[in-house]
Amino acid sequence: QVQLVESGGGLVQAGGSLRLSCAASGIIFSSATMGWYRQAPGKQRDLVGSITSSGSTNYTDSAKGRFTISRDSAKNTAYLQMNSLKPEDTAVYYCNARGLAAARGWVEQWGQGTQVTVSS
Repeated sequence: QVQLVESGGGLVQAGGSLRLSCAASGIIFSSATMGWYRQAPGKQRDLVGSITSSGSTNYTDSAKGRFTISRDSAKNTAYLQMNSLKPEDTAVYYCNARGLAAARGWVEQWGQGTQVTVSS
């Protein structure tokens, strides 16, 4: 069973930083593209950025220059480092994994989400 467990959310003042973690199990981590998404109240879930199995990253315009996605294969964990946070970054942040799972082939899995609240 593929599982993604997120942590690191919380309340932070504008201009502050947070680092979110996404620990993966049940998936061949070296095959997985890891994505971070966010969903603000009343809005759709939007991509923040992603990192491929080879370590290539891409970001949406709102994340460029402030957010950094990384991965640690030894820990099967992906990270989202968020700096210079703004109130408009307030949302539930979700981790997504797309990769190979033993005996199941190609899978996609979402984490449970973690709340990030940025106060002004």
